[in-house]
Amino acid sequence: MIVVDTNTLAYHWFISPHIQAVKELLYFDGDWAAPALWRSEFRNVLASQIHFNKLTLTDAMTIWDETEKLMIRNEQSVSASSILSLAASSKCTAYDCEYVALADQLNVPLVTYDKQLLKNFSTIALTAEQYLSQFTK
Repeated sequence: MIVVDTNTLAYHWFISPHIQAVKELLYFDGDWAAPALWRSEFRNVLASQIHFNKLTLTDAMTIWDETEKLMIRNEQSVSASSILSLAASSKCTAYDCEYVALADQLNVPLVTYDKQLLKNFSTIALTAEQYLSQFTK
């Protein structure tokens, strides 16, 4: 199991320099977890793609349904005290710290491309490429 943030979820669906690594990550370890916050954040990503005419509403709904199937069994709650402690010590947003707190709670890595999280939580936050490289040495 790994925790993934919304960036990683989005890179699974949308063209980016990281799409291949994220697809490999899903194949290698498809047991993805996230705080329930992922839902609002990912819906916002989909809405943005619709607004910029990069996605139709029908396609957005299809992507939503598939992503929800992937994530629904591993949505987790995280304590406010953990989130706020991490936010206070790092100056990262509480939103981002929800993912870190969950990874810490589950004692698993957080796969993200958020530069602030990678910098402030380098012992737990990794890119998909970094995570996968641990198993290909």
